Parts: sequence; structure tokens; C-alpha cells
Amino acid sequence: MARIGYARVSTLDQDLDGQLAKLKAEGCGVTRSEKVSGGSRDGRTELATVLEFLRPGDELVVTRLDRLGRDTRDVLNLIHEAEQRGAFVTVLDPHVSTRGEMGHLVLTVLGMVAQMERRFIKERQREGIARAKSEGAYTGGKRRLDRERIRTLHAAGNGPAVIAREVGCSRMQVYRVLQEAG
Repeated sequence: MARIGYARVSTLDQDLDGQLAKLKAEGCGVTRSEKVSGGSRDGRTELATVLEFLRPGDELVVTRLDRLGRDTRDVLNLIHEAEQRGAFVTVLDPHVSTRGEMGHLVLTVLGMVAQMERRFIKERQREGIARAKSEGAYTGGKRRLDRERIRTLHAAGNGPAVIAREVGCSRMQVYRVLQEAG
């Protein structure tokens, strides 16, 4: 039986250290982490790796439920996939595990709350942007990638994988930037 940790943050400028420290303190021998949105499972290769690696009796450990996902259905599907492999899912804050029936109920409710919270955040964000636009104060979101650097590295003959490592993004993002340039 192994305790396998999974840590995730949504953006490249966020820090994984706190989650990784908690998972190590919980005795996770293996921990996988990634910087990708939890809104869907697209692009979450480390999570896919963890799910493939789970064996009967293993335990998937996350610090908070929203690290697994923000959509109730997706979280429940992830838990179901882990259980199909004979593994358990444990959330550290609040401490809940699928080892018992009550854990399933609590995780379902927490998943619903996380999804509702995400909807509230998006709605407040839309309202704030609309208000800022009407006041002429909205300038758009902050660009996280140095698009010019990506184009320069590409012009120098570097491939998308090398550029992605150099810039700190995914190959898919490199492809998108290069496609923008035409």
C-alpha cells in the first residue's frame, strides 16, 4: 500500500511548496504536481499518471478537494476511477477519506460546494470586469507568457518542446503563440 500525493496550482506564478510539504508530512512516498487549471481534466498529465499508477490498497492524498477538481461530476469521477483500481482518496483539509461511507457523502457535498464557489467567483469577476469597462478602467488580463521570446526562440531554430522548457509553459501554449503569429 502506497500513499501517493497529488498537488496542483492553477497558474505558473503560484507556488506548490505548501502543498508538497503537507503531503510529505503525511507520509506520501510519491508525490506528483502540476501547474494547470482544475476547471477540467484537459492537460492534467500528472493526475492521469497518478490514476494509472494506483494499485489496490493505495491511497491518493490531496491537501484540499479543489486540488482534484472544481466540478462535482469530475471530482466524483476521479474518486470512482480510484476506487475502481481498489484505491482510496483522502483529503487533508478537512480530513475526509473514502474508506467509509460517510466519507463519500462528505466528499460529494464538498465537491458541490467547490463547484458553487467557482461559479460565484466567476460571476463576481464578470461583474467587476463589466464595472471596470464601464468606467474605462479595464485594460484586460495580464499576459503570462513572453510571446516575443517564444517567437525569437522559434526563429532561432528551437522546437516547441525546448521552447516550452525554456519559457516554463506547455508545448500546446507554444503552438498557440506560434499560430497567433501566423
